[in-house]
Amino acid sequence: MLDVSAARPRSRKTTLFLVTASILAGVLLGVIGLRYLLVPQSAARTFGVPGRPTGHELYYIIGLRNLWLAALAIGLAALRQWHGLALWFATGSLVCFADALIAANATGKVPQVAFHLVCGLLCILLATMVWRRAGKGP
Repeated sequence: MLDVSAARPRSRKTTLFLVTASILAGVLLGVIGLRYLLVPQSAARTFGVPGRPTGHELYYIIGLRNLWLAALAIGLAALRQWHGLALWFATGSLVCFADALIAANATGKVPQVAFHLVCGLLCILLATMVWRRAGKGP
């Protein structure tokens, strides 16, 4: 018979390590994001692009982040990680509403602002639906 009690301490240490590393990675990304909001030119230079990019560097950065977030959503859904997916949609709604404000202040064009607002509302709806699904078990 396999003695699972010997594996538990190692499993707890691994879990603690993974949770700690994940939280630290999240904090690091949060600090980087805040720097881009508070001191964008300095943050851009630290990233390795000019303070005011003249080429398409910024578009590539945004595109890569969107691809990463898309892969995360697809992965969470494919793995049936409902709580994680609900959190993804909930935080995504905040980003959508912030994007609407940015678009409103940048160009003020109604279709673009409306797009972001509708996406934010859909994210809230999906977050609610996914969270409820999470409560039903596997």
